[in-house]
Amino acid sequence: MLRKAVAATAMTLALVGGALVASLPARAEEVLVGAHMPLTGSLGRSGQAFEAGMRTAIKIFNDASPRTKIRLQVIDDESTPAAAVSAVEKLVSEKAVAVIGGYGSNIIGPASDAASKLGTVYITAGAVSDELTARGLKTFFRINNNAGYQRGMAGLVESVKPAAVSIIASTKEAPILLARGLEKDLSAKGIRVTVHAFDPAITDFKPLINKVKLQDRSEILIMSAYENDYVGIIRAAKVLKPPLKLVLGAWSLATPKMYQEFPDLMNNVVGTSFLPFPVEMKDQEGRRFAEVFKQLYNKDIEYLATLSFVETTILAEAIGRAAEAGTLSTGGLAEEMRRTDRKTLIGPVRFDATGDNPLFSLSMGQHQDGKVVLVAPPAAATGSLAYPALPW
Repeated sequence: MLRKAVAATAMTLALVGGALVASLPARAEEVLVGAHMPLTGSLGRSGQAFEAGMRTAIKIFNDASPRTKIRLQVIDDESTPAAAVSAVEKLVSEKAVAVIGGYGSNIIGPASDAASKLGTVYITAGAVSDELTARGLKTFFRINNNAGYQRGMAGLVESVKPAAVSIIASTKEAPILLARGLEKDLSAKGIRVTVHAFDPAITDFKPLINKVKLQDRSEILIMSAYENDYVGIIRAAKVLKPPLKLVLGAWSLATPKMYQEFPDLMNNVVGTSFLPFPVEMKDQEGRRFAEVFKQLYNKDIEYLATLSFVETTILAEAIGRAAEAGTLSTGGLAEEMRRTDRKTLIGPVRFDATGDNPLFSLSMGQHQDGKVVLVAPPAAATGSLAYPALPW
């Protein structure tokens, strides 16, 4: 009898213990996402802004996701293709399910090739070359592209009806591609366009500005380049004072950080943008982004941080769906990425067969006395374009 009582008690305890275990919440699965960015060097400002947006997106996702948690590992690619490829290989070897990268088409190309060969999803918001989506890669995704930047910049230029435009363009892949596209678009509208290409190694832009002043006699100067180039070009123009009416640039120009660092150069300059500054968020996702970004970094949102927030949010949501379906380790992530179709802070995002987002569009922002005012297109404008208006 005693033996039977002990056995019964043991069975009861086992059943109770099993019930208790069953009632406990399932342990969340941690997933590694890798990223390579230029965290140091001339493009370090851009890479750091990208990283801030990524980490904000992942915190928001992790806070809301009970079953899947994402850990982000970022490697400094030092703006070199070899370091970017090495970073991708290292991250995948450590079981990263996807890679976010980087900045510059010449970096993204080889890095995403490496990811493709390893069968790993790769997403970027830092490269706009058309060649990137012509390779037929099944694991490559991009939320922005040259066509969107080109439309935004050309639309603003056309709205003021200049007779002539000068474009100073870096010979790096993305800037010269944008310059040639703008040349084609604006010339078709009857605007005289002169393109001055420069080697990225040069730092003295006075000879080019002299050509703009003495030969082109343009009303608008377009800069298709990067942050350090903008500073050098505007400084040279401020000294030589060509007879312009507006200075216009591309990515990473209409940002509060550029004004804070170069207040004597930025006023009235126009660049591509998504948000005004001070930031005004109109929907719940935007307000949550602004709140968490402020908590983490104690500063206002930047342009590139918005891009990386969007790409990382889209990737995180796809990871969550693939994990829920049990397909994350069997190629399901790429399929979930292709199912993306949602409104975001940069507009609608939906990937086509090449991994590109054909819906990408943007606004143009103008530095106006410490603020960034959206001035085009009319539907997104938060103020009027100051024109003619120069930074000197």
